[in-house]
Amino acid sequence: MTLHSYLQLAHRHAAHAAHAVQATAVHTWERLQPRMRRGAATCIRTIRRNPAYAAVALLTVGTLFGTFVQGWLRDAEFERLKADVVAQRDGLQATRREAQREVNALAARLGELQAEANRLNALGERLTRVAQLGDGEFDFDKPVGIGGAGPVRDMPAGELRTDMSALGLQLHHAGGQLSVLEALLFNRELDRNATPSRAPVAHSYITSGFGGRADPFGGGGQFHKGIDFDANTGDPVLAVADGVVTYAGVRSGYGNVIEIDHGNGYVTRYAHNSRLIGQVGDLVRRGQEIAEAGSTGRSTGAHVHFEVWENGAVVNPRQFLGVADAAAPAGKG
Repeated sequence: MTLHSYLQLAHRHAAHAAHAVQATAVHTWERLQPRMRRGAATCIRTIRRNPAYAAVALLTVGTLFGTFVQGWLRDAEFERLKADVVAQRDGLQATRREAQREVNALAARLGELQAEANRLNALGERLTRVAQLGDGEFDFDKPVGIGGAGPVRDMPAGELRTDMSALGLQLHHAGGQLSVLEALLFNRELDRNATPSRAPVAHSYITSGFGGRADPFGGGGQFHKGIDFDANTGDPVLAVADGVVTYAGVRSGYGNVIEIDHGNGYVTRYAHNSRLIGQVGDLVRRGQEIAEAGSTGRSTGAHVHFEVWENGAVVNPRQFLGVADAAAPAGKG
């Protein structure tokens, strides 16, 4: 049998099956139709004979419909409330996250202000020391007394940010002023440390002053360019101010000499030493040992010859040392 024959046979079987189903459905409908008409007629007669049945039926149907509607409305209201709760929860979480970001930003700004305040406190303490202010005159660890009358109100975050920004500007301005003051005091400190202000020998006295005097070797009068201090051979010779060693060697008449340039027009000279400690180029501080006393050069005995030069001219060292005039024997050299 060919494929075409199979298709034709299948088509005939399908047509017979469809016709059978249709015939069965029509037969069934014809059988049910009289019954449905009789049932409807019975219901109509029953309602006509007893209308109360109709009312009960309608009431029952209405009650069932009302219950259904109420249940549906309750479900809809519950879903709406649940959606509102979810939305409020999401909004609360967003508000909480935003508030935390605000707190974090304020905390970071507060840390910056605290660091700036700590820097100013340290700078103030340093300036107090540099300016040699009295103890307790400026106590940067002591809380500042403040007060005020009420009522107290809640401060908005925006107002707090504004006040913190204003405080930051005040601290920045104060820091700038203190930095300028620090520079001025530092320069003053440098000038003070670089100005001759002590004797070159500790616990000594002047044996020969500045100016005209009789020559210690009996050769008539001479102009003495410095001050002689009594010392023993080997006693420490000390720098009278901060500076840089510019000469360390032998000079005619002076013996072993060391000279210090203090960078502000002043140069000091220390002569007749037995040994030189400082070397050319050394940075020395006030009170630092630079040589050992002796009697080299044109000298009658161990001592320290000390000179001060200001802008290339020799000057009396007394005005810098504050050494009181004292009776002294003839100079030693």
